[in-house]
Amino acid sequence: MRVLSDVIVPAAALAAALLLPQAHGAPPKARTTAAQPSAPAPLRDGQAEERLLQVLTLASAGQTRQALTLAEQLVREHPNFQLAQLALGDLLLARTSPIATLGNIQPPEGSARAVLQELRAESQRRVAAQKARHQPAPGSIPAQLLQLSGNFRHAIAVDASLSRLYLLENSAQGVRLVADYYASVGKLGIDKTIEGDQRTPLGVYFITSRLDGKALDKFYGAGALPLNYPNPLDVLRGKTGSGIWLHGTPPDQFARAPQATDGCVALANPDLERLLRTVEPRTTPVVIAPQLRWVQPQALEPVRQEFNATLQAWQAAKTSGQLEQLLRFYTSDFRGLKKTTLADWRRQLQAELPRQQGRTLQLKNLSLLHWQDSDNTMVVTFGEVLQGARSGPIKRQYWRHEGAQGWKIFFEGVIG
Repeated sequence: MRVLSDVIVPAAALAAALLLPQAHGAPPKARTTAAQPSAPAPLRDGQAEERLLQVLTLASAGQTRQALTLAEQLVREHPNFQLAQLALGDLLLARTSPIATLGNIQPPEGSARAVLQELRAESQRRVAAQKARHQPAPGSIPAQLLQLSGNFRHAIAVDASLSRLYLLENSAQGVRLVADYYASVGKLGIDKTIEGDQRTPLGVYFITSRLDGKALDKFYGAGALPLNYPNPLDVLRGKTGSGIWLHGTPPDQFARAPQATDGCVALANPDLERLLRTVEPRTTPVVIAPQLRWVQPQALEPVRQEFNATLQAWQAAKTSGQLEQLLRFYTSDFRGLKKTTLADWRRQLQAELPRQQGRTLQLKNLSLLHWQDSDNTMVVTFGEVLQGARSGPIKRQYWRHEGAQGWKIFFEGVIG
């Protein structure tokens, strides 16, 4: 009996699993007041999926008795886990009659057929991620994480092709992968462009806040982590929409189909709870990519050195106080906070530069996030501290590579 690449469709499984709601449609309006977190329960992130994959692996190896025992335990503990219900139904059916091929029972009509197709897709994504677990290679990181400062203690990366979310930890020893989870994206896929298109945006974002599930509609499950969509690159490209979150699932639903949200990224509640307890707003970048490219950190060194040379030249230009020299680093379509234009920015710099009084400008806690699609862009975060000062504003810049002209800044603003 083979069940690794698909889900079989016995009547027992359909009765157990397909009657559970999928909770499709637009989510109810969320209340925005965050509640104080309650005493934390023990984390169980990733356990249910791990045990499901054990069931599938045992079944593929012909060890159906052991698989059945594990499946029964999994369903008892997670009765809302539809994919586990299907696996259990298959194993029960296999006790009375052999299953020669996968999906050889005529699926039902109507909404149950659609649910079944979604469960098959979910199974395929989970198994595909399992088969790819020799990748990422030990020590590798997503190529977008060019440089993380010490105050960026975690990063998140989403691989839409695998329906996978990766949690990475940043420490003195470097960046390392600590967990990965199945995740759902938009009903119509990825690359959000307009409000209501039911697509998940692609790019580099930051978690802006933490919302406790008790302050939200139960649709969002354990809680939510809002993202700063649209970011300055999205705004420059004319993209619209808002309210893109990482969030959980309703109580009667363990997971959602690979493409099931209105643009958010949805995880099982135990997995979302791990993120809620781990990551910090404002200092946790979230990369959402069609497919992640994992590399060893040293492979990023040439790009890091090349860009840092440009950043140091900008730093030197600002330290010199020469306005025209500094403005050469900005694009003609530059936009700052509150829709500041390049002309507005010139006037702001004219007032700011004399106050430096020739003091050297230092960049503290520098982070570089590299995003490449039709444009080659860099998201730069740092503390701008003048020589002799104890602190300064936290700034974020967005740079774009413009061919022979090199790197130019198309957004700059104070974020803290």
